[in-house]
Amino acid sequence: MPAAVLLLGLAAAGGACDEPVHNANIERRPLEIAPEGNWSGRGICYGPYRDGQHPDTGPEPTREQVREDLHILDGRFDLIRMYGAGDAAGRALDVIEADGLGLKVMLGAWIGTESGEAIDPGRDANEEQVAGVIALAKAHPGTVWAINVGNETQVYWSGHKIARERLIGYIRAVRDATDVPVTTCDDFNFWNKPESEAVAGEVDFMGLHVYAMWNGQRLADAMTWTRAQIDDVAGRHPGLPIVHAEGGWATTVHTEGQQAELIKGEPGETQQELYYRAYTSWAHEVERPYFYFSAFDENWKGGDHPDEVEKHWGLWNADRSPKLAVDASAPAAGD
Repeated sequence: MPAAVLLLGLAAAGGACDEPVHNANIERRPLEIAPEGNWSGRGICYGPYRDGQHPDTGPEPTREQVREDLHILDGRFDLIRMYGAGDAAGRALDVIEADGLGLKVMLGAWIGTESGEAIDPGRDANEEQVAGVIALAKAHPGTVWAINVGNETQVYWSGHKIARERLIGYIRAVRDATDVPVTTCDDFNFWNKPESEAVAGEVDFMGLHVYAMWNGQRLADAMTWTRAQIDDVAGRHPGLPIVHAEGGWATTVHTEGQQAELIKGEPGETQQELYYRAYTSWAHEVERPYFYFSAFDENWKGGDHPDEVEKHWGLWNADRSPKLAVDASAPAAGD
C-alpha cells in the first residue's frame, strides 16, 4: 500500500492528535479454530532468527532454514505467530503453501515508538509494517489466520509505547484493507485496566499475554494463577474472544538484574516440561486458543550474558535440538 494511501486511512481513523471515536459496535470477524468440529487452536510463537541473525541488522534466515523450522512445528501445532512483516514472514507463508503444511499464520505488524515530529522515522517504520502485513495477507488468503498489530505497546512497562490513538488508527487501517480477524497483543496488566476498553472495542479478539514466571509464581501455583488472570480479564471484557497469545516457562534465568528479582520459579527443562504439559492439557480441555512462547531459543535477544532469560523460552534449543517438553520420544501436546 502506498504511504500516502495509508496516511489517508489513518487520518480517517482519528489521526495522530485526535482521540478516535470508540468503535464498540464493530462486527467482529470469527476465529476459525473448529473446522467441522475439529478444534485447531494449538499455537506456537515462532521467531526464525538463528545465531548470527537479527531482525534489525541481519542477516535474514534463509528459505531452507525457515523450511526446516516449519517442518519441525507442523503436526504439533495448528497455528504459528510471527511478529514482523518482513522477509522471514513472507518466506514462511511461501513454504507453508509450497509444501502443503497444515499451519495457519497470525502475522504481525511490529509497531514501535513514534516521536510525533514532522520527520519521524518511527512513524515511517510503523507505516511500512502496516503496509507490509496488508500486502502479505492479500497475497496469502487462506494461510493468514489473523493479523496482530503491535506487541505490548500499551502496558505501563513497555519499552516501545505508542499513543493509543495511533495504535487504533493502525488497527483500523488493517481491518479496512483485509478480511481476516485483527487484534493487538498486550500484557494482562494492560487489558485489566479501564484504558484498555477503547482498544478492546476495535479488535476482533484479544491477544492476551500472561506469564506466571515473570510475575513471581512458582511452578506449583503457575497454572492456578494463569487461569485466574485470564478469567479476570475475560470478566472485564464480556463478549470479546480471548486468545492467550504468549505464556511459557524459561529453561535458564540469569542470576543478576531485574529477572533475578522478579522470577521466583525454578527454571529448567524438567520444569518447562511440567508447565507445558499442564498448560496445554488445560487449554485443550477448555478449548482456549493459544500461542505458547516459544518455539526456539533466540540468542540475539536480551543482554550479552548467555544466561539472559529472554534467550531461553524455546521448546527447542537455538540449534533446533529438542528440549524435554518436545523430545521426539514424547507425544505431542494434546495427544
